[in-house]
Amino acid sequence: MSASGLRHLVPEPVRRTPADLALVVLSILLTGGAVFLPGVRETAVRVVLGVAFVLFVPGYAFVAALFPGGPSKRTPSEGETATEDALLSGGIGGIERFTLSVGTSIATVIVLGLVLELTPWRIDLGSTFAVLSLFTFVVTVVAAVRRQRLPTEERFRAPIGTWYRTVRDGFLEPETRMDGLLNVALVIGLVVAVWSVGYAAVDPNDGALTELYLLTEQEDGELAARGYPTDLAPGETAPLVVGVSNEEGERTRYSLVVELQSVAERDNATRVVRERELRRESLILPHNETRLLTDNVTLQETGRYRVSYLLYRGTPPTEPTLDNAYREVHLWINVSVS
Repeated sequence: MSASGLRHLVPEPVRRTPADLALVVLSILLTGGAVFLPGVRETAVRVVLGVAFVLFVPGYAFVAALFPGGPSKRTPSEGETATEDALLSGGIGGIERFTLSVGTSIATVIVLGLVLELTPWRIDLGSTFAVLSLFTFVVTVVAAVRRQRLPTEERFRAPIGTWYRTVRDGFLEPETRMDGLLNVALVIGLVVAVWSVGYAAVDPNDGALTELYLLTEQEDGELAARGYPTDLAPGETAPLVVGVSNEEGERTRYSLVVELQSVAERDNATRVVRERELRRESLILPHNETRLLTDNVTLQETGRYRVSYLLYRGTPPTEPTLDNAYREVHLWINVSVS
């Protein structure tokens, strides 16, 4: 089948959608995939697409709905400002659209966040993206309808082809050798900047998106992060409470692995003599919720021990260790005969 034949298989409203507005809809789909798809949402892709979407796309769609026309060709009246001319003609150029889009996007996110706060829905990653993407899609449809109602010569057309050719020629056919080197340096700088931001955002050790901590019951019955049982007699039980708090912005499945390691001092270093797994537990926590787990550790033999609590998102690895845990906390205990 020819390209023209395939083109006719696409519904006419879709064929008539302006390229820039089609890219807006595509960005909603791509960002949604990056936010929710397992294997992608844990990477820097989510950060890059998410930041670009929040800072630009909703504002661009809203500005497109307000100004469906291209740059005004009318002669402004005496004393009429450029803003008044744009409002009367319904059209602005590309530079003005870009500038307005960034500011409008930020304002839109703030306003929609306040509106979401007044609803019974919880403010989390899913609800925020749903409201933002729904708003963006609706104003995109409005923008497409308003633009189609204008005469062809008055409609705004994003010069995507011109932008592409300008970038391509600038890199493949620079006017001077220095221009070529500067272009390469610019690309390297952008890649490093995006990688740095993305890595910082998805680094598992950065921030306290999930908290793992140990508590003990005090004399007044309150739980606190102090007074840990670090010295025990053989057969004595150490009552502990493990806390897991989910601030990931979404419902998360965790696996908790508890390991007991017998250690000894050798060559001025602490060596693990033997170890065994005490328990393993799976738990699912909604965003902004905390689970407290009771753990009673009983040690029968004298020696020095390390009780390690290893927390993982999802399924733990075959060999859980302190190094590969998403979060870890441990307690040193000495067992001796009084």
